[in-house]
Amino acid sequence: MSVNGITQTQAGAYTYASSAANAENTKTTSAKENTSTANDTGVVYEPSKEAATSSVKKTYKPDTNMINKLKADADARTAQLRSLVEKMMSGQANTYGNANDIWSFLRKGDYTVDPATKLQAQKDISEDGYWGVKQTSDRIVDFANALTGGDPSKIDEMREAFKKGYAMAEKKWGGSLPEISQRTYDAVLEKFDKLAAEAGITE
Repeated sequence: MSVNGITQTQAGAYTYASSAANAENTKTTSAKENTSTANDTGVVYEPSKEAATSSVKKTYKPDTNMINKLKADADARTAQLRSLVEKMMSGQANTYGNANDIWSFLRKGDYTVDPATKLQAQKDISEDGYWGVKQTSDRIVDFANALTGGDPSKIDEMREAFKKGYAMAEKKWGGSLPEISQRTYDAVLEKFDKLAAEAGITE
């Protein structure tokens, strides 16, 4: 074996070892760079879809189905009440004839009521009756919510509209409304205040 053969073999072995070492170093360096890049970009802020959704302003639409239902119900019950009053007025034509309208007739209280009519009226204005404080105040607030689609920013506007309507009713009545109406007024304002508090609205 010649010296050249040994030298060439050693040179080849060195070259292979050197190449392998370089490849390993390159691999390690690449891994470190990847780790470094991952560390640098490990915490990436991605906007939450939920946050993006919450920033979109909610649209409030009137609930026409609820509005129509409440109107139809009120019309039917008002017709029933009117029928009850007209029945009560039969035979008292002179008293009614001296009054300007049905409201002034009722306000004066110059009439008699038969037992059946009185019983029905008492039932209707009882605590749980249709014209009672609880149900009437609930209907007023439900109607306001249906008109605004539940928009909390409209609560104050609805409150003022209710006050205006109440004042118009007093004018039509010809003075202060009966005590049950005044209690209903207070209950409605209290419910508007509660809605405002729940929506975080302060006066």
